[in-house]
Amino acid sequence: MRKIAVLGSGGSGKSVLARKLGEITKIPVYHLDALYWKPGWTPTPYDEWRSLQTKLVKNDEWIIDGMYAKSLDIRAAAADTIIYLDFPSWLTTYRVIKRGISLYGTTRPDLAEGCPEKVSWQFIKFVWGFRKNRRPSVLAKINSLSGKNVFILKNPSEVDKFIRKVEIGSVEHTDYYSTRRS
Repeated sequence: MRKIAVLGSGGSGKSVLARKLGEITKIPVYHLDALYWKPGWTPTPYDEWRSLQTKLVKNDEWIIDGMYAKSLDIRAAAADTIIYLDFPSWLTTYRVIKRGISLYGTTRPDLAEGCPEKVSWQFIKFVWGFRKNRRPSVLAKINSLSGKNVFILKNPSEVDKFIRKVEIGSVEHTDYYSTRRS
């Protein structure tokens, strides 16, 4: 595990998992939200966004968290490990609302400065519909990959077990989470 893509819906805990993995492995962590959003929630232009990720994945080691399905191909092709947080919609939606309320007006560490936390009905609807609308294409993409370690974690308890296995160095020796694609 040297090039790790952490995927999932908003509110699934991608950034938290990426940070923990970075602390354990000492691999640099890149939060796509912090790279994509400019102050005032201004998005990075599409060509610039793809170029930035293309350069980023050329590094020897990285943990990149973020879904960004339109540019997933860049990260998926370069990653040796894919971690997909496949949580229920009720949980991710609850987390997004809770985070939006508790951090309202502040900037999270995984966001660019000048992007204060807010609660948006549009984002809540997106997160609620993620499993139905986005999950099938994400799983199809993951299943089409070869030569990757793929970990699909379905709840916070599985994430905690996964982290413990990474800490003791036994994560690659289990079939519980990982399916080696060849």
